[in-house]
Amino acid sequence: MRRWRRVTTRHSKTYILYIFENYQLLGKKKKPKMLPEGFSMGKTFKLLGIGVVAATLSLEGISWLLRCLRDGRGRPVKEVLFFPTTVTCINHLFLPGPCSCSLPHGDGTPFTRLLRHLLSARSSLDLCIFAFSSQELCRVVLELHRQRGVSVRVVTDKDYMMISGSQIGALRKAGISVRHELGGFHMHHKFAVVDKKLLITGSLNWTHQAVQGNKENVLVTEDSGFVRPFLLEFEKLWDANDPARSPTLSDFIML
Repeated sequence: MRRWRRVTTRHSKTYILYIFENYQLLGKKKKPKMLPEGFSMGKTFKLLGIGVVAATLSLEGISWLLRCLRDGRGRPVKEVLFFPTTVTCINHLFLPGPCSCSLPHGDGTPFTRLLRHLLSARSSLDLCIFAFSSQELCRVVLELHRQRGVSVRVVTDKDYMMISGSQIGALRKAGISVRHELGGFHMHHKFAVVDKKLLITGSLNWTHQAVQGNKENVLVTEDSGFVRPFLLEFEKLWDANDPARSPTLSDFIML
C-alpha cells in the first residue's frame, strides 16, 4: 500500500515523498492511491510527453555524434574554399599506399578538400552543374557510382554538356542518371548535395580552368537551413526536366 506524506523543509520548499508501506487498518487493507495529491491524469500524460520528446532529441543527438565519429570529425562541417588551387596529386584519395609521382602530395589544397567532401558520400550524390569537363571530378563521381554504390543523379545544361571535353557522356555511359535543361535558358547552378545533408555550392564550375585559373569560391555546410532549399530545388529541376514529359531529339543523343 502507498501513503503520501507531505514534508516542508526550512527553505519552505515542499517535496512529496512516496513511501511504500504494507499495513492493515481495522482489519481492512487501505486502497492505495495511484497518484499523489495535486496530480491529475492530464498532468501525468503531459510529463510523459515531455519525457518522450527529450528522449527523442537525445537519440537524435546520439545519432549525430555517431555519424561524426564514423566520418572522423567531431563537429558539423562548415568550410569556405577559394580557388584557384595549386596542382597536387590526388591518387592517394583513391588508392592505398604511397604514390611515387613527381607532383606535390597532401590534403591542404582547396581542391583536395573539395574532393574529400564529395568522397564522404555514403548513399547519395545529387549534382546540379552548369559546365563539367574536369577529369579529376569525373573520376570522383565515377568512383562513388562504380566502387561505392552511391546513387548519383546529375542535372546539367543542354548546351554546355555538348562542348569539347565535357564529362557528361562518360557519366551516362557508366549508367549514371543525367538530365539536362529542357527550357530555353541555361541551367546555371553549381551545387551538390551529399547524402541529403551536406551542401557544396558556390561559383565554381567543374572545369580545369575554374579549378586552376579562375577566382572562385565554394561553401561547404551541413546547416539544414541551407541544405533543405537546395534539396527542394534539385527535386524540382529533376522532375521538370524528365525527358518522358517533353521528349526531344537531343534527349536521345548519347555523347
